[in-house]
Formats: sequence, structure tokens, C-alpha cells
Amino acid sequence: MTAILLSGGLNAAEDQSGAEQLRQFVRNSKTAEGDFVQQQLRAPKANETQDKGLKVIRQTQGHFAFQRPGRFVWDTQKPFEQKLIADGRQLILWDKDLNQATFRPAGQALASTPAAILFGETSLEQHFDLVDGEDRLGMKWVALVAKKNPNAKNGNDLPYTKISVGMANGLPKALELIDGLGSVVLVTLDQIQLNISLPANRFTFTPPAGAEVLRLN
Repeated sequence: MTAILLSGGLNAAEDQSGAEQLRQFVRNSKTAEGDFVQQQLRAPKANETQDKGLKVIRQTQGHFAFQRPGRFVWDTQKPFEQKLIADGRQLILWDKDLNQATFRPAGQALASTPAAILFGETSLEQHFDLVDGEDRLGMKWVALVAKKNPNAKNGNDLPYTKISVGMANGLPKALELIDGLGSVVLVTLDQIQLNISLPANRFTFTPPAGAEVLRLN
């Protein structure tokens, strides 16, 4: 695995709490790219075998890149081709099979995406309290507890009731999201390279000729 570790080195990162590792990652990572696997999980139903824990009902994988503040691309390659792109002003969803591009302003649509939680900006602690959790799967887990938004109906605008990040050696290796219905999204990250040079057009997207274009307010 190729990884450029944050300042302080491998041993220093191992000695830090998960919350401190996450703070340093957010503070020191200006750009990055790597691979991801995203799984939608649910508990077995009553008529299913119970001893296997959560069941994978959907899995996608692909490549990601980000540039702070607020620019990233989440490029799903399997089992279908789809891109989620934030260019700093808007969020673009491109679905190759549908030949459709959807544009919407950056804002709540951006904040609710798994990629934006880790990569969207450098002010993570303006929106979340970082609470150290358990060590499991070789990672130090950190709970991201959303701070109350006085303008939101439910205190905050996020669709998730629980957000956790798994840190190892100064890098985020997993993101676990649980919604109000108990559904779990688990994102694992690999081959992470930090503070690399990315071309300016990496976070731009022009729909191909003939594509359906939707612009939402």
C-alpha cells in the first residue's frame, strides 16, 4: 500500500488518540487521492441466519480525490459508473447509464455525503465534537457528534444518527454512518496518497453532448 504519512511519522501517529489523528489529518491534508469500497449493510431479518452479523446488500467501489476547501470527486467504477463532484460551488452527480447530470448548489446536499464529511473543509470541529471510541478492526474509532444547528428542525441537518471514523497510522481508513432506521453505510479507504499535485480540471465536469441535464435549486 502506498501512503504518505502525516508529519510526526508512523510511531507518533500510533501513540496518538484517534481524535488527535483525525484533527491532524484534517489540518495537514490539503489534497489526497485513493481507493474506496462503500457497503450498504443491514441486520439479518428474522428468517435469516443470525450468526453472520450485518449483511451486505449493496457494494460499490472506485477512486476518490479531494482538494480543500470543498472540492472532491467520488468516482464509482463498479458495479456501475457514477461520479459525484464538488467544485466548491455546486454538487454534480453524473450517471453514465442514465446519461444524466444533476447540478445542485453546495450546501446541505454536500454536507450529507460521506466524502464531504472527511474531505469537504478544514473546519470539521465547527460542525462536530470529536469523541474517542473503542479500538476495533485495527483502528482507533472516533465518533463525530454533530453540534446543534439552531436553524435545523431536529438540531442538525444530517441524515445520520451516528458517524464514526476509523483512524490508523494518521490516516482515515474507514467511515461508518448509521441513519435513523438503523441502516449502516461502511466506507473503507485504501491506497491513500496525501498532498499530491492534482490538475485544476480534476474537479470540473462538462456533460457530454446529448446528456440530460437537471439543475436543482
